[in-house]
Amino acid sequence: MALIDHLLAAYADLLLQVEQKPPDLVQVTALASVLHSFYNGVESIFIIIAKEIDGAVPTGDRWHRDLLEQMGMANEFREAVLPLPIQLQLQNYLAFRHYYRHAYSFFLRWKELRELVLPLTAVWDQTRTVLNQFAARL
Repeated sequence: MALIDHLLAAYADLLLQVEQKPPDLVQVTALASVLHSFYNGVESIFIIIAKEIDGAVPTGDRWHRDLLEQMGMANEFREAVLPLPIQLQLQNYLAFRHYYRHAYSFFLRWKELRELVLPLTAVWDQTRTVLNQFAARL
């Protein structure tokens, strides 16, 4: 979680700038990288929970989506990690992560990215709170 905090702090100025003025290509590319890194960081936390508590990380072609869904469900070892609203928000970041890994950066459009970039800090704040609450219950 500290690494995600560091990521967002490192790009805080850019995140504030794009609230006022649309970014150029270089800034869009940087923002896309931030979104990708953000979800990778969140997913790394989920992998730890799946391995250490659930005893299994999903496999197969859909393992990223299955992992996110696993975090939204209670099981015999734990309560649900994520409430549905946060799980649904994170699905959008997961979908972008997949797109980003297979696209050239010059195809990225601010119109689409802004829906993920502008609420990013708030989404992380909510996710961090839920993760801290989960950890406190362990």
